Amino acid sequence: MDVLSEGVHSGTASGIVPSSFRVLRELLARVEDAGSGEILIEELNAPIPPDRRIQAQAAAAVLGESVYAKFPLMPGMRPVSNDPFELLLNNNWRPTLSITGADGLPAFRSAGNVLRPQTTLKLSFRLPPTLAPSRAAAVIQRTLERDPPYGTRVSFKVESAMGGWNAPALAPWLERSMQAASRDFFGRDAMYMGTGGSIPFMGMLGERFPGRSSS
Repeated sequence: MDVLSEGVHSGTASGIVPSSFRVLRELLARVEDAGSGEILIEELNAPIPPDRRIQAQAAAAVLGESVYAKFPLMPGMRPVSNDPFELLLNNNWRPTLSITGADGLPAFRSAGNVLRPQTTLKLSFRLPPTLAPSRAAAVIQRTLERDPPYGTRVSFKVESAMGGWNAPALAPWLERSMQAASRDFFGRDAMYMGTGGSIPFMGMLGERFPGRSSS
């Protein structure tokens, strides 16, 4: 996402010309709630299937704090929720935004007392597995580019848009077999949990062999 404005000396423009970073903050506020991390674009949210909620609740009961304890948080830092169930749903079914890169920001030691002419951010959206990525990209672009603050020039370019995959329900015989094997070997029921990693290959396989994943 690029934001362009006029570069001038900050001493003479303070309170007159908005900085490109300020414009970016306003644009990001259209997309994400800064306090909760909730994505505000309704079209990016998808219904969570009831069976996935049940599976996430069972997995959360087993995993507990290990859902977030495995991450190297600095002392005193907390996850976005203390509820492992909500964290699993956040990670697998709710859209999230991460800013993974920036351009137009000079290094700290060389930063001058000027308003920069532009700021570029690289945005990474994690989408629900049932949401069409092309639809998501279109609505994000529309949200960011419409009615630019202060008449600035805002552009959003999609580098890639890949869909997730929601596995179909297992055949009853396979479900029974998995649970029996898990109880015999581990003494516990098998658990189900989604994961990420941008693996659209699974979706391609599901489309190519629609009857093989559940039979």
